[in-house]
Amino acid sequence: MTGSTEAQQVAAAQYVRQQQVVRRTAEQAQAVWRRLHPADLEGTWQLLVAPGLMSAVTAGQQEAASHADSYVAAVLAADGLESDPSGRVAPARFAGIAADGRPLKSLFYESVLESRWLLEEADVSDVEAMIGGLEKLLKAVATEVADAGRTASGVSIAGNRTINGYIRIASAPCCARCAILSGKEYGWNTGFQRHPRCDCIHMPAKLIARSSLRRGHLDRAEMFPTTGRGGPRGIVDADKYFSSLSRAEQNRIFTNAGAQAIRDGASISSVVNARRGMYTASAYGRTVRATRDSATRRGAWFRQERQRAIQRGLVPRSGQGFRLMAPRLRPEEIYRLAGSRSEAIAMLHRFGYMT
Repeated sequence: MTGSTEAQQVAAAQYVRQQQVVRRTAEQAQAVWRRLHPADLEGTWQLLVAPGLMSAVTAGQQEAASHADSYVAAVLAADGLESDPSGRVAPARFAGIAADGRPLKSLFYESVLESRWLLEEADVSDVEAMIGGLEKLLKAVATEVADAGRTASGVSIAGNRTINGYIRIASAPCCARCAILSGKEYGWNTGFQRHPRCDCIHMPAKLIARSSLRRGHLDRAEMFPTTGRGGPRGIVDADKYFSSLSRAEQNRIFTNAGAQAIRDGASISSVVNARRGMYTASAYGRTVRATRDSATRRGAWFRQERQRAIQRGLVPRSGQGFRLMAPRLRPEEIYRLAGSRSEAIAMLHRFGYMT
């Protein structure tokens, strides 16, 4: 089963819902940014901007993550399947932290630094400098809110035994890389690659293509076409997407040489794959994706681990002397390390992503 038309419609509705959360959060962030004064960047950031920004984005992340379980269940229902969740996604655990594991405040402070550097340029006005910082901020906000929703959906997919994988869904307009990945199927434990401001989403699937279809892709007859930037948005098919674009847009998205090669008959996938790969978030090093979120003494996961240690008799009932012995893994790292579905689900519970 590669996803019915009804399931694709559910996915399209999920895309719209998630983008509404992203846009609303970005608008709130922009309103807060106006409080930043070029004559006192540090002071106004600390007192007037950072608190409101953290509150708005954390709430946006949590809202985006809260849709995960209902979305997965809705897709399964559209395909006539019974949902079999092993737990519930904990939305709050996906909020207040950046995708690369650092605090949101640290990430967003880079926007202040951007404005500061621009203010030092002789030919840049105060207004232009503040707009430059705002553009960097909005890119980060959109990315982090969308990532929270995607990561939570990935956890819900991994924790539902009815599901064997997911189909990547891109919606026009999108970049060249996302266009060729749209419709491709992945196993339930495959991490979701994305680039800054990527808005692709998962669509859960019971079975992935094995023999009747070209493995790893949906039947193209099932894909919704797109009519380009100004028309209706649907699930992207790379060939139809490319054909729907003007020559200028083809050159912009696929590069001049790449677009010409495609127009000359080259495979879109081969052209795009020859270019630089997608960005994949990694918190600490190349091998372990971990996060400090909830791992401080006041964090929920730290308290959970301390309670486990007390119950196992490793520390006194007061919890005195307890120290975390391992980092808190990100869901993508859990999927990579787990040897089975059962082990992955146990680890998602263990690291606080499911309750």
